[in-house]
Amino acid sequence: MKILITGASGFVGQALTRDLAAAGHQVRAAARSTTTIKSENIEPITLPDLNEPVDWAPLLDGIDAVVHLAGIAHAGPGIAEDRYDRVNRAATAELAAAAARSGVTRFVFVSSIRAQSGPTADRVLTEADVPIPTDPYGRSKLAAEQVVAASGISCAILRPVLIYGPGVKGNLAGLMRLAALPVPLPFGAFANRRSLLSVDNLNGAVRHLLDTPEISGTYVVADRAPITLAEIIAALRAGLGRRPGLLNVPPAWFRAALTALGREAMWQRLGGALVADPSRLIATGWQPRVETSDGIEAMAQAAAPRKSGTASVSTR
Repeated sequence: MKILITGASGFVGQALTRDLAAAGHQVRAAARSTTTIKSENIEPITLPDLNEPVDWAPLLDGIDAVVHLAGIAHAGPGIAEDRYDRVNRAATAELAAAAARSGVTRFVFVSSIRAQSGPTADRVLTEADVPIPTDPYGRSKLAAEQVVAASGISCAILRPVLIYGPGVKGNLAGLMRLAALPVPLPFGAFANRRSLLSVDNLNGAVRHLLDTPEISGTYVVADRAPITLAEIIAALRAGLGRRPGLLNVPPAWFRAALTALGREAMWQRLGGALVADPSRLIATGWQPRVETSDGIEAMAQAAAPRKSGTASVSTR
């Protein structure tokens, strides 16, 4: 199969590009910068600026399937709502329509759980929930899902939770730096649960949807079981060859202090819960093979500085 991947130079895109190429697919890897995309079965191609209307026809020439990752990847301050709409919705609409015209037989859109919910949730999230995005990023992702579904192309949509793996950035990278500090950390009493998603499990989900075109619709995608913040820290420290070193400080103290400092968003990242149930996708035959604690430990091992005279650790 010849597959176009958009956003191929990002954290998820690089991992998926390598995975599909290793599985024997011919991959056309579209990215703003193609300097890091060089491997057998991979054809780098420049991704146009999604802030402007795109002529997708040259990228789709000879393509059998599309995996669309490109877009503004996270909610963030200073980004206007109309820019989220242009990059995440309008560019996706243009791509889906062009793919349908060009005879592409399969379209997999990697959306986000934020199309369904805010950064925390007081219930287990499933596809049966009415989507209630809480910010421009989430609204643009939901709108993009809707235009893909209306395009008439054979499609499946994934709503991943927070994705982790070697090379991850953002909040998880910050947590990894925190776990590396040679001091006890006050998170032992944090029992709030989070669903996370191994990048390897996401790769498997995309392969599954590409290989079974009869599967359509929207699917929450997450590792099989959620994990607490305390367990995340313990797994990171295990990957670094250290004991958990966790102190049982009441989370309510953190909430009061961070709220007083106007850092409610930080409290949500530390103390909030978001559990998503991937049962619907599992029922189609997908199997999340990486368990979260094992995957987080392997991620920390891969990021740990190499000691002189020792071999590096790889998770792939």
